[in-house]
Amino acid sequence: MFRTALRTVLAHKARLLMTVLAVMLGVAFVSGTLVFTDTLGNAFRNQSAKSYKDVAVSVHSYDARESDDQEARKDGPGLSQATMDRIGALDGVATVTGRADGFAGVADPDGNLIGNGWTNTGANFAPGENGQDAAYTFTEGSGPREDNQIALDRETATKGEYKVGDTVRVATNAPVKEYTLSGVFTTEDGAVNAGGSLVLFTTEAAQKLYVEPGYYRDATVTAASGASDAALLSGIKKLLPENAEAQTGQALAEEQAASIERGLSSLNQLLLAFAAIALFVGVFLISNTFTMLVAQRTKELALLRAVGASRRQVKRSVLIEATLVGIIASVVGFALGLGLAVGLRGLMGAFGAKIPGGPLVVSPTAIGSALAVGVLITVIAAWLPARRAAKIPPVAAMSSVHAVATTKSLVIRNSIGGFIALIGTAGILAGASQGSDGRFLLGGGAFIAMIGVIVLIPLLSRPVIALVRPLLIGAFGVSGKLASQNAVRNPRRTGATASALAIGLTLVTGLTILGVTLGQAIDKMTTDNIKADYMVSMANGSPLDPSVPAALEKASGVAAASPQQAVDLEIKGEPFPVSAVTAGAIEKLINLPTVSGSLNSLSGDAIAVEEDTAKSKGWKTGDTVTVKYVDGKSADLKVGAIYRSNEFVSPLLISKELANPHEINPFIREVWVKTDGGAGAAREQALVDALGKNPAIKVMDQQDIRNEYSGFISTALNIMYGLLAMALIIAVLGVINTLAMSVFERQQEIGMLRAIGLDRRRVKRMIRLEAVVISLFGALVGIGLGTFLAWAIGQTIKGSLPGYELVLPWDRIALFLALAGLVGVLASLWPARSAAKLNMLTAIKTE
Repeated sequence: MFRTALRTVLAHKARLLMTVLAVMLGVAFVSGTLVFTDTLGNAFRNQSAKSYKDVAVSVHSYDARESDDQEARKDGPGLSQATMDRIGALDGVATVTGRADGFAGVADPDGNLIGNGWTNTGANFAPGENGQDAAYTFTEGSGPREDNQIALDRETATKGEYKVGDTVRVATNAPVKEYTLSGVFTTEDGAVNAGGSLVLFTTEAAQKLYVEPGYYRDATVTAASGASDAALLSGIKKLLPENAEAQTGQALAEEQAASIERGLSSLNQLLLAFAAIALFVGVFLISNTFTMLVAQRTKELALLRAVGASRRQVKRSVLIEATLVGIIASVVGFALGLGLAVGLRGLMGAFGAKIPGGPLVVSPTAIGSALAVGVLITVIAAWLPARRAAKIPPVAAMSSVHAVATTKSLVIRNSIGGFIALIGTAGILAGASQGSDGRFLLGGGAFIAMIGVIVLIPLLSRPVIALVRPLLIGAFGVSGKLASQNAVRNPRRTGATASALAIGLTLVTGLTILGVTLGQAIDKMTTDNIKADYMVSMANGSPLDPSVPAALEKASGVAAASPQQAVDLEIKGEPFPVSAVTAGAIEKLINLPTVSGSLNSLSGDAIAVEEDTAKSKGWKTGDTVTVKYVDGKSADLKVGAIYRSNEFVSPLLISKELANPHEINPFIREVWVKTDGGAGAAREQALVDALGKNPAIKVMDQQDIRNEYSGFISTALNIMYGLLAMALIIAVLGVINTLAMSVFERQQEIGMLRAIGLDRRRVKRMIRLEAVVISLFGALVGIGLGTFLAWAIGQTIKGSLPGYELVLPWDRIALFLALAGLVGVLASLWPARSAAKLNMLTAIKTE
């Protein structure tokens, strides 16, 4: 039976090609993902180990001046020079190097920020006795020696076209300044490797910018020859203040490696999820292929039974065929996956992420997973066709009629499918009714419902295709009538073919509707809640310097300006998020209709409270609330106003005049600005000029704000479309496979049609229309199910997003239908051409 199975595979190479392609694509995605993440993980682990190779102990501190504990605040903003000196005097310490770092953005010659903002950093150049800093290797010039000098990493200097001696504008949280470039260096710093930039200042300049003169944020300790890292760690811990902690360099490298693993795990899971979708779609193509092969080989299999083969042997022969196909597809898919891993690595580099060098890591897990997935999926998909093959009786060898599905089997299938679909629908509706708590139930119901619909697709095909039959006949005559009849002749086959498209378009439609709906809700929220013409913030999300609000208030044409400053207050021991704002200006910038009281009260000793928060706490206008500031001081403030909820401010508002005396480092997230006459290029330029043309500060108008909040949705949708495209490619292969098999089965019928006058052009049209009908049927099922799922998911998130209303993007839905029709046309090209080229006399003689 093994030889029989092998000969069958070799005899039907063309018929099994589509199956090989489907499995190959899925396996390529799985293996490529595993190899890619393994390679990245290994490269980053090696880089992390290299970065901390000479570090015996690493010390990190935090700013203790805002601690609730009065005693702890004495520890200051970081590691003092006295602490550094005590560490350096320990036995076994070779060197101790202090680091002061934070945000630093470099402007290119056009004034634009180099890098992505999030990984643009600045630090101090800390030379040793030899005048060199071991963390940096200079390729040009040297480290900064004066406070008006800086050094740049090589990538940033290249992007900005800077050379030693040039003037470079650098933005920190303080106002932008100009420096002279003293040198260019290479480094293993993680910020640079992530596509950012690194600016080196003198130690004194960095301390003024990021900590305080005489203080460091971090320190690295190297050990003298023979000294133990563990012993040094123990000794150093005894010298540290309460606001600092220490760990060995090896432990820090391992911690970073674990963090990288966690980060890559999320990417790994996302990519594998789409590989699973592709393989799930491929199951239908594989099952369809083997079903048709079994049907075409009815006589052959019956003869095997007649000459003594048992049912088990026949079943085994089909499964052996599937195993061979799975092995071939898995091997080719794994090779393709290696290419995919290399491509993904290059793609990340193209987007600005600097990936550390290293070999391609091909682990036994990746190889085993690829082979196991490919073979297992193929065998599982072929199991039902193999079972049907085993049931073919020997007497069928005397008949030329292919095996057809019995009415009983279709009734059983439809009953099971209906039951599964009802359970899934009930789960979806139950999950939708529970809001955000029902998402898990909804997800399970969606999966079950999709399975049920797939099982029911053969039943759905007849009535749905019957609706378009008059249109086909009216527009295309005989070709249209034959195409519609062929599409429903074998509902199982039509259903299996349409299922692949239905799954892909269910996901695409659902994601599209959700994306458009969320985007519109965010757009409406922005329009309804913001009166300001501009929002000013840092490019990297860090806080603005306290000088920024004052500079904007003085800018030409500014009618009102207010910072939104994050303040932490305690009320009855409970922390509350609070926004400190400019009294008298905030109501001109943010839409804050009051339920009671007036926002003018913020100019005194009062707070304003959001409506739902006031109800939950039982507060009313005029009530007195005792608050505790971050410095430990308390005050009695009145509730001066209660306002309706607004997504752009905190539940409590306080004036910046009340908050600032208690804040050491005010955390200003953004500044809202309204200008005379509204937004315009000249008024925006006036704001940019008032900020010293700082490249690290973003000045966004209302459209920019909408794009900022909804941009991630568009990005996510584009990524999803790209990943789901593979599932749709497999669906196209399914349509091609079905039509090719159908043409092969109907050779005699097509020969007869040609003999009675149907010319080649109309034969092509018949096959093409059949493909389009099947494709559109699958698209309609997918769009309908995707819309239903989008509505259900929307019910679980509408409570947390004011103004949420389901939006059906009819233009995109029409585009999906058009693309499905195009899929049918493209998929039919080869089968239609093959059908038209059949010799009518040879075809008539074919059984």
